[in-house]
Amino acid sequence: MAYVWDFKALEPYAGLIGRGLLVTIAFTLSTVLAGLVLGLAVAVVRTNAPRWLHVPVIGYVELFRCTPLLVQLVWMYYALPVLVGVEMSPTMACFLALSLYAGSFYAEVFRGGIEAVDRAQWEAGMAVGMRRGRIFRRIVLPQAVRMMIPAFINQTVLQLKNTSLVSTIAVGDLLYQGSVITAALYRPLEVYTVIAVLYFAVLYPLTVVAQRVERRLGVHR
Repeated sequence: MAYVWDFKALEPYAGLIGRGLLVTIAFTLSTVLAGLVLGLAVAVVRTNAPRWLHVPVIGYVELFRCTPLLVQLVWMYYALPVLVGVEMSPTMACFLALSLYAGSFYAEVFRGGIEAVDRAQWEAGMAVGMRRGRIFRRIVLPQAVRMMIPAFINQTVLQLKNTSLVSTIAVGDLLYQGSVITAALYRPLEVYTVIAVLYFAVLYPLTVVAQRVERRLGVHR
């Protein structure tokens, strides 16, 4: 027999889906902000600090870039509290893991942008008596950020999709609420179709913005 779709069955759960979407967006915004701050700090160390400081930050970047995010989430929730002796909520574990993961990728974006700025910019700033910190803030970083904007947007799109993994440790994001509703209704096709549409509705505008920014900045030229 043909399957009979019934999206009206989801109406009583609209509030649950809405709360899940808000949790997903909140995780995305908070971890992107934390990742940007961390990534900038790491990139500054790698491009301006003494070489002996490079080893720990490179270790951090490669560790989080070269291991699966799901493994990091599980380890952060189950193993880290055992090591440090501090109880950690699923929400905090997910925030830490997602922020550190995002920071490792944003660090490489920042580093690439900073190193793409011509060294002559540094020399010109020092020639007029500016300190390295001021040269970085006033001359180098603004130029680097202009080149990095498309990469930032693309990484943010990926970060929003990555938040779906927090459902594995029972954080009430959109995907987790979908699994709860599926268990109650036994209608996974309708539930996950709605979830897919919601993810698309949030993500697609970001991808359009990224494409327009790339064209405006002339990245391909």
